[in-house]
Amino acid sequence: MNRNHKIDPSLAGIPEEMLPWGLDPWDSLSPDAGDKMSGGMQMEGMGRSAGGPSSGATNGTDPQVIHESHERSRSFGLSSGDAPDFSSPGRGQLNNALEENRFLFQHAAPVMETLYDQIVNTHSMVLLTSASGMVLHSLGDTDFLEKAQQVALTPGMDWSEKSKGTNAIGTALTEQEALTVHGGQHYLAANQFLTCSCAPIYDPYGQVIGALDVTGDHRSFHHHTLALVRMSAQMIENHMFADIFPKAIRLHFHTRSEFLGTLVEGIVVFSPEGRFISANRSAQFQLGLPFSALKAHTFSSLFGIPVSALVDLFRGAMPNPKQLCMHNGVSVWCRAKIKSAATWTMPGVVPDVAATDVRPTEAGTDPAGHAAAAQPPRPVQRKAHLSTLQYLDTGDPQVSAVIHKLRMVSGRDIPVMILGETGTGKDLLAQAIHGDSQRHGGPFVSVNCASIPDTLIESELFGYEEGAFTGARKKGSTGKILQANGGTLFLDEIGDMPKHLQARLLRVLQERKVSPLGAGKEVEVDVAVISATHKNPKAMIADGSFREDLYYRLNGLVVRLPALRERTDFEFVVRKILKSLCENGQNIGISDEVMGLFKGYHWPGNFRQLHNLLRTAVVMVGCEGSITRMHLPDDFLEEIEQSQGPLSLAQPAARSDTWMPAGVPEPSQPVPAEAIHFSTDTADGLRLQDVALTAMAQALRQHNGNVSAAAKALGVSRNTIYRKKHLLPPGLLD
Repeated sequence: MNRNHKIDPSLAGIPEEMLPWGLDPWDSLSPDAGDKMSGGMQMEGMGRSAGGPSSGATNGTDPQVIHESHERSRSFGLSSGDAPDFSSPGRGQLNNALEENRFLFQHAAPVMETLYDQIVNTHSMVLLTSASGMVLHSLGDTDFLEKAQQVALTPGMDWSEKSKGTNAIGTALTEQEALTVHGGQHYLAANQFLTCSCAPIYDPYGQVIGALDVTGDHRSFHHHTLALVRMSAQMIENHMFADIFPKAIRLHFHTRSEFLGTLVEGIVVFSPEGRFISANRSAQFQLGLPFSALKAHTFSSLFGIPVSALVDLFRGAMPNPKQLCMHNGVSVWCRAKIKSAATWTMPGVVPDVAATDVRPTEAGTDPAGHAAAAQPPRPVQRKAHLSTLQYLDTGDPQVSAVIHKLRMVSGRDIPVMILGETGTGKDLLAQAIHGDSQRHGGPFVSVNCASIPDTLIESELFGYEEGAFTGARKKGSTGKILQANGGTLFLDEIGDMPKHLQARLLRVLQERKVSPLGAGKEVEVDVAVISATHKNPKAMIADGSFREDLYYRLNGLVVRLPALRERTDFEFVVRKILKSLCENGQNIGISDEVMGLFKGYHWPGNFRQLHNLLRTAVVMVGCEGSITRMHLPDDFLEEIEQSQGPLSLAQPAARSDTWMPAGVPEPSQPVPAEAIHFSTDTADGLRLQDVALTAMAQALRQHNGNVSAAAKALGVSRNTIYRKKHLLPPGLLD
């Protein structure tokens, strides 16, 4: 990585001048804050070699740390000349580890993607490990990944000190601090071509849950790498807080108000009664107390006022930051996220849509004595609808990246535009954005711009006064925009809005005022705006059907939802939807055959189509059992056949589960009779389409041309035979 390679500020959500080679955010504290806050104390876990949060590693790690690690390596019976250990616990154990660390992975994956974007083409890789040192996931340059494989630096491998000796992953987890192990500092000679920078990741309970590492060729060492890794690890930690403490009072603070909402803000969590629950590492540093000492404190003892006074300070919608004085005399700017005791719900739940409650599992230890991975919050549901950002995050990297971006802008009233095919869940994502925002207590008003007639959409959006036009209601109408006041306005299919109304909408968004039809006055309105479309807005701008100025007003953040066929979590999503459809203790499964058909299908209707298909299948299955092909509608099976090719009938005709491999072209013209042979000895030399046509002809002859009987014998629909019959050469049925 070179100095000219700019880091995307989205990595930390902070201005570029705050990145490692510019203004150090830790130096943003008042000149004497360091003495007041910690008496020169080093922030726990931020890196011994760095000497504190405000300095970066210069050339490896403190020699004493390396020396102690080498001593431990020798005590484990390792020799510096040992060959790389390729023994793997097996794929099953890796899958188990991924499941155990799913909460960590879902928060780390999008950050890893962003981090890798900063080091791409530098002969490097990014790794995520469990608390015990098992590599869970990696991203990297292809050429370097091949080198890493030579020393078993791959998912599933153990990189603890006990297994690999001194290395950044194992040593950082042992020391519980961020550090770099460079070149010859590695204990095993086989690993000395590496330079590795690693930071442990702490869960919201103050326990090490895993580690984030950047490893590269030792010749490409850069002293900023450790700072990047530390920042990324803290980003992961900060995102965990919002998910695991939905009912708590969260205080976000920093000595400089412009740093609120950035990576370096302190986050401290209290119960509604003011009891300390947790604090991120930035908060520990600013408060000048380690996690263990903070456990004895309350909000009052740390900030000098009762928690009821904090609630009064931040009463109302999105108040401005307030100043509080910490116990050590340092004044900080604060924002608080507070819910009344009567309305505690999981962030992102739309009222009357789903009710959830999160009961996080306390961190413990595994049998080996390592810190156990914090378990993901487990929702207790009345009805499992996809209604929160957390619930929508089911493991697909593309979706995780979208949710990560949305969480970074949450609470900032930045307009969001959601792109994606019809049926990909744009409306559900919009509801989840609203539910996770500070406006969750306000209304969520959805307007489908494609479903309202052009003549009515203006009055629907802006409202009207009594007598504004013929047929108007006696008392007028408020209009969707005013109905959303204090909450969120969702403009679905914004690409279908008539162009003459786009100018009016733009004015509303700019001035935050609405003028109902027939009214002589404007009404102020406060709404967050989310829009969605399945069309290409830039193409519409190019052809003149969409205003460019409106597009740039709506696209504060543009995210794209992947089509169902593109998602890597397809099977998990299918089972999750299936579970939501089961009632009264039903336990309905899905056969491997049907799941295989689903995975090979292109799903033009996406989630809407899948949901409807599963709902019908559940009704057909009954109380218990498993969904098989017989529970799927004929038109769906026929469409699969069209996309994947006809049934392969080289197997006995009684088999109905033998399908043509996807991608095999259908014959475009009748098959010549001389090309068809009936001998099974020559069938292997024929195209599968020819074999299928031959079997179809034989079945029709056997049943005297009765299409229904032939279709039943072949296990296909009648439409399939009607559709293929014209491809048979003349005389083949004789």
